[in-house]
Amino acid sequence: MEILTALRQEESKLQTQLTGIRAAIAALGGGYTSSSVAVRRGGKSKRVVSAALRAHLSRKAKERWAKVRAEKGKK
Repeated sequence: MEILTALRQEESKLQTQLTGIRAAIAALGGGYTSSSVAVRRGGKSKRVVSAALRAHLSRKAKERWAKVRAEKGKK
């Protein structure tokens, strides 16, 4: 019985490590979280956006607003 208890404790530790590793991979990958993590959160997955994509979107938004302001200045 002691061996079985020790194995269950080890399984619990490994499961905790696996959850942390999956979260790190999702954060570094810039993609969506895995479905198994989403199920534990209530069924909805959280969208993860990379820093490069955020910078790109910010740059494009600034360009759009500059164009709107330029058009407004002409009228």
